[in-house]
Amino acid sequence: MPEFLASLTSANFFLCLLTAFLCGCVIAIAASVKQSPTVSFLSSLVLLPMIVCTVILMVNGNIGTGVAVMGAFSLVRFRSVPGKARDIAVIFMAMTAGLACAAGQLGVAAVFTLAVCAVLVLLALVPVKRELEMRITVPESLQITDAFRDIFEEYTKNCRLVHTKTTNMGSLYKLEYRLEMKNNGKLQEFIDKLRVRNGNLEIAIGEAAEGSDVL
Repeated sequence: MPEFLASLTSANFFLCLLTAFLCGCVIAIAASVKQSPTVSFLSSLVLLPMIVCTVILMVNGNIGTGVAVMGAFSLVRFRSVPGKARDIAVIFMAMTAGLACAAGQLGVAAVFTLAVCAVLVLLALVPVKRELEMRITVPESLQITDAFRDIFEEYTKNCRLVHTKTTNMGSLYKLEYRLEMKNNGKLQEFIDKLRVRNGNLEIAIGEAAEGSDVL
C-alpha cells in the first residue's frame, strides 16, 4: 500500500473517493454510448466505485473487520431480472476501479478506466446486424411453409420461422419470424403485401428482443 494510505487521513480518503467518483462518471458515460440504460443503472455505475473503495479502505488489513463486512454482504439478496453480458462486464469494471482507488493506485485506476472505456465505446460504435421480430396471423387454409416465400425473397436478406401456434379454436395460426430487411424504407410496402396474402389479419413488427447474451 502507498505511504500516503499507511495512516488514512481525511484528505487521503477524500482524494481516493473523488478519483473513484470520476472513474464512475466516465464508466457511466461510456456505458450509455449507443445504448439506452436506465437512470438506476447509470447511478449504480457512478456510486459503485465509491462504495467499493470505502469498504476496502475500512477493512484495511483488519481480519476482524473483513469477516464482519463479508458477513454483512452475505445477508444481501439480489433479486432482479437477468442482466446482459455487457452490463455485467461494466459492473465488474466499476468494481475494479473502486478497488484500485482503495489500494491507493489512483493513476492505475484512471488509466484502467480510460483504456477500458475507450474499448467499450469502440465496440458500441461497431455496426451490428439488427433483426426484426414479426408476428403474423394467417388463416388455417393458407400453407404456412411457402405462403410468403416470394415476398420474403423480395424484401428480406434472411428470414426464419421461430415459433408457430394455433388460436381461435384452430382456425388461425400465429407465426413468429426473425428477419432482416434489405431496405428499411420499404417496410410499409412489405407489410401491405403481407396483408393481401394473409387476408388483412393482424401483423406486428418490431425490433427483436436481445435474449442470447443474457447472464
